[in-house]
Amino acid sequence: MTENKSSTSKTSVDRSLFDKVILPVYAPAQFIPVKGQGSRVWDQQDNEYIDFAGGIAVNALGHCHPQLVDALKNQSEKLWHTSNVFANEPSLRLAQKLIQHTFADRAFFANSGAEANEAAFKLARHYAIEKFSPYKTKIIAFYQAFHGRTLFTVSVGGQAKYADGFGPKPADIVHVPFNDLDAVKAVMDEHTCAVVLEPVQGEGGLTSATPEFLTGLRELCDKYDALLVFDEVQCGMGRTGSLFTYMQYGVEPDILTSAKALGGGFPISAMLTTEKVASVMHPGLHGTTYGGNPLACAVAEVAFDIINSPEVLKGIQARHDLFIEHLEAINKQFNVFKGYRGKGLLLGAELQTKYQGRARDFLNIATEYRVMILNAGTDVLRFTPSLIITPEEIKSGMVRLSQAIEKIVKAE
Repeated sequence: MTENKSSTSKTSVDRSLFDKVILPVYAPAQFIPVKGQGSRVWDQQDNEYIDFAGGIAVNALGHCHPQLVDALKNQSEKLWHTSNVFANEPSLRLAQKLIQHTFADRAFFANSGAEANEAAFKLARHYAIEKFSPYKTKIIAFYQAFHGRTLFTVSVGGQAKYADGFGPKPADIVHVPFNDLDAVKAVMDEHTCAVVLEPVQGEGGLTSATPEFLTGLRELCDKYDALLVFDEVQCGMGRTGSLFTYMQYGVEPDILTSAKALGGGFPISAMLTTEKVASVMHPGLHGTTYGGNPLACAVAEVAFDIINSPEVLKGIQARHDLFIEHLEAINKQFNVFKGYRGKGLLLGAELQTKYQGRARDFLNIATEYRVMILNAGTDVLRFTPSLIITPEEIKSGMVRLSQAIEKIVKAE
């Protein structure tokens, strides 16, 4: 007989409840955010925090942007969900805008970056099989990459800590060092269906691809009839200063994935591709229940319009420079950073040798001083704030970060 459980209405909703009811795959901070506005967040005790994390590069327009709130309210009173048995206006408008402003001819919507990447990898293999050979299935990917948590995407990602321990993995995936074109050449052959990478590795430490590397990959893919797949889940949608990062390199992919900032906080993702590649697909070959739902697409359309505006895109580099200026001032005082990584507002500060392996400690102590940051691996502090964070919010957050770092340094 099922045990009679007390109503959750009688249970105090605090941080201790997490340890009782949520699958133990996360280790969240000890405070619970309950309200946000711009780049400020308040917890259950009404303490204010400065948000330099942006929901891991998701809240590109901060918390509760009024135009996104209006879009959500308006669509919520019209149509939430129909399934993909029917088309809907918001998804068609969003797809049209993504196509108009990128290399792509076709869009596929899902709910998360992992789902977009799953679709991309399946499409790449199916295209190669249909157009060339059933044996053209090799995917070349890179160490320290991150592409999602499904079994396929975590296998393409180049970090064993995320992929091991779940039984047999999808086969025919080869990993090589990032930014090493010779390593790619050594494993590239007629059986390769795709080369997959993040133009700026996110979880892997914020390493940017070199122009020579991306140009070389494009040439190799053309030579071997392989597809070039860019995972811009984290580095896309204005995060690095252009609508998508590939635009800074002059190298076009065959498939691109987007998520995180695409919905400004509402779950949505997209896979973009060319007509040539899309032509191998037909109804029933792939799908999703919630992907492209009117509610998500209505919010994402407004987020896209704002992010893709000259005002927002041109302001990202200035904010990047301001972050670096403040980090340099902190470093001049405490000597904790050995260098900076990333582009735009996908920014990393690499810890000095004596502090390496302790990025999570910096994150945790930062929350004590009410500033929210991230780590990228164990040696890099990561900053992915709102693309429209104000100079005042940056200054306030950096004052708090300086106090947190001072505590760590004095404890040595």
